[in-house]
Amino acid sequence: MEKMDVVIVGAGLAGLATAYCLADEDLVILVAEKGDFPGSKNVTGGRIYLNPVRDLFPDLWNEAPLERHVVREKLTMMAETSSTTVELRSNRFDQEPYHSYTILRAKFDRWFGDKVAEKGAFVIPKSKVDNLVFQDGRVAGIVADGDEIYADVVVAADGVLSLMAEKAGLRKEQKPKHYAVSAKEVIELPRQTIEDRFNLEGDQGLAQLFFGTLTQGMMGGGFLYTNLESISLGLVVGIEALMEKEPKLEVHQMLEDFKQRPEIRGLIEGGEVAEYSAHVIIEGGIHAMPKLFGDGILVVGDAAGFGLNMLMTVRGMEYALASGAMAAQAIKRARKQNDFSAASLSYYEQLVKDSFIYKELQTFSNVLSFMENPRLFNLYPQVFCGLFEKLMWIDEQPKPKISKTVLQELRGNLLNMGTIRDAFSFLKI
Repeated sequence: MEKMDVVIVGAGLAGLATAYCLADEDLVILVAEKGDFPGSKNVTGGRIYLNPVRDLFPDLWNEAPLERHVVREKLTMMAETSSTTVELRSNRFDQEPYHSYTILRAKFDRWFGDKVAEKGAFVIPKSKVDNLVFQDGRVAGIVADGDEIYADVVVAADGVLSLMAEKAGLRKEQKPKHYAVSAKEVIELPRQTIEDRFNLEGDQGLAQLFFGTLTQGMMGGGFLYTNLESISLGLVVGIEALMEKEPKLEVHQMLEDFKQRPEIRGLIEGGEVAEYSAHVIIEGGIHAMPKLFGDGILVVGDAAGFGLNMLMTVRGMEYALASGAMAAQAIKRARKQNDFSAASLSYYEQLVKDSFIYKELQTFSNVLSFMENPRLFNLYPQVFCGLFEKLMWIDEQPKPKISKTVLQELRGNLLNMGTIRDAFSFLKI
């Protein structure tokens, strides 16, 4: 096959963003996607924050197939038989331009792929990339379905367990602690039902995160996002914790148990499961990053480890889009210099390290070690839910002072060295 200027492996957000930003440069660009179409293999149901990437793609957002703009935030601690929820509803979140939306990636990625194709890039579905082509020690193309396709630059956008980064020798040995498995369902409900149940108006949306006993002491949590006519409901569990758990647990059964909780059961009543999926997600943050560049190759998005659990929010989609735009910028610069060596393409790493992506990965570099603490998922939710239960419970005995109840409960459960160590650990994030 005739040589391409750029070959991109993977038509997720990072790969499509790279192609989109390069397509105006009179380049021959091929995006190889193993699915039937962009987004067909993507199972993410979640949320995208637009402010970090709004100016990078200014002509996209007015017509993009986004779902609901989020105006309500909920964080729920779950104990065995009770739960406590903190909620924020802000008028600021309901003002245009909206800062975040829920999103269905199968719909969005397909639309984005069409936009990339309209700009002149070749988006080739059902194309399985098995290997890289090397010439004189540098990456010179890919092997897809047995065919060698040559290019000046290959962009690895092939997801969390990037085969391309591994083949290029850019990825270190992977550690189970840096990854989690996510199981998710898309549950269809009428639009009006969603708005009534979640107290929403028009296109307003809700995002809710859960932690506690739903993961049975393992690192992880649950999530719920309202879409226009469906709910994305799922569970995330750390792979290392899951491997070490005895007796063994199945994530799909944990999701079923989660759905049977009274906090969830009424919200999805009458809904129809339109999609079930499970996949591996990045949890290691900066600790799981591979080398981002080599001779003739760049690594973007999930393949580059650009995902982050910030406790209150989960980030990744805007990192993918921004890294794609930065990769395109580095490729344009390399093309002007006619130099696609590692030295030239290292400009991409410089851009990343100067960006919000790397700065946030650094700031929250200790979140992973903090979340490895099982007390976060069993002791603390149980204590705080128990405390609120005691404060609210009325029986035949005279009610003691609120301060006495609080101090007695906290002293009995939290006044120990383990809690003090946890407090110092929290200060690091």
